[in-house]
Amino acid sequence: MKKIVVIGGGFAGLNLAKKLTNNKHYDVTVVDINNYHFFPPLLYQVSTAFIEASNISYPYRKLFQKRKNIRFYMGSLLKVNPDLKTIELDTGELNYDYLVLAMGTETNFFGNQNIIDNALPMKTIDDALKIRNHILLCMERAVRAKSLSEKVRLANIVIAGGGPTGVEMGGMLAEMARNIGKKDYPESASNVGNIYLIDNGDTLLGPMSTKAQTEAYNVLNKLGVKIQLNTMVKDYVDGEVLLSSGKKITTATVIWATGVIGKEVVGLPAETITRGRRILVDEINRVTGFDAIFSIGDQCFQTSDKNYPTGHPQLAQVALQQGTLLAANFNRIAENNATVPFSYSDKGSMAIISKYRAVVDLPKVFFSGFFAWLVWLFIHILPLVGFGNKLKLAFNWTWSFFTNDPTLRLIIRRGKND
Repeated sequence: MKKIVVIGGGFAGLNLAKKLTNNKHYDVTVVDINNYHFFPPLLYQVSTAFIEASNISYPYRKLFQKRKNIRFYMGSLLKVNPDLKTIELDTGELNYDYLVLAMGTETNFFGNQNIIDNALPMKTIDDALKIRNHILLCMERAVRAKSLSEKVRLANIVIAGGGPTGVEMGGMLAEMARNIGKKDYPESASNVGNIYLIDNGDTLLGPMSTKAQTEAYNVLNKLGVKIQLNTMVKDYVDGEVLLSSGKKITTATVIWATGVIGKEVVGLPAETITRGRRILVDEINRVTGFDAIFSIGDQCFQTSDKNYPTGHPQLAQVALQQGTLLAANFNRIAENNATVPFSYSDKGSMAIISKYRAVVDLPKVFFSGFFAWLVWLFIHILPLVGFGNKLKLAFNWTWSFFTNDPTLRLIIRRGKND
């Protein structure tokens, strides 16, 4: 049996591994820095204390218990050695017959050291928990603050990025302020802070339809979110966000939801890497210049699809479909059959804006409001790994939405002065 090593257990890598379950041709090893798979579209609900991290996470080893040819190896990739067909990890070394790079992306801070040091990204479970902890600590500090200016600084929240993550985060924080703030913090009954949503483009939800963009703007504006378009966050210095417009916002919280860049892979030649640090691949997701190295998901850049000559969008559906097809092509390779080129089937996009409000863009249909919100819930529960996770999430969601009072507002990591 040939050895396939998959680096990254996200949508692309995990789907590939699952499709190769009990395959007679291949032994598969999934490598990931974490020992669990998680569902990124719901990270913002973890960061706002609406659902627990365990609701959207599942251990790899439990997932692979009954999959005889699949193993898990915990580690972080340090280097690829194509000539030796080995990879170096911070926890050891593995050899491979085929290597699949499915590590996804990381936050792009565009080289701004102040943003790197002080802003809060949201790409991992740890990021989401840090945001939750930080926001709750700021609320406690605001209650104790002696001056109005300090209360405002601690209560203000700036979200950089008006894509789905920024919009969903802004809506959820606004709902928290409306439904929870006065109940939990009666000492500061007057709302002194604001939620700012800053985007460099001229619309929110840039990749979606005009109707979705308009709906998002109107709903968030009605919730009191301060939206500033055609504006860029240039820096964050001494507790002040500096905008391209010249304005400044005093705040203790900057959530960075703008821009991603592919995870770095040491050992690949420079000519295989293109814009956004994505890896160039051919029509079957094979890395340019290599026979035994593949890349799928957000990390790869493919131009062979006639409908996407400038590359595919970095969406979960692309990753899932590439994982499925690559598994099928591995079988074709093992049986000496012709491989099939990848062609992305666009199934639409969606974003939740606030409680009972969402937008859904299908290839030929747009709808919004409560029904779109229900569709959003249904679509986002289905892909969760583990039947128990689906039940827990459905119950927690239902209870939290009806009561407007989830019970997860726990400060786990206190600061030195708190």
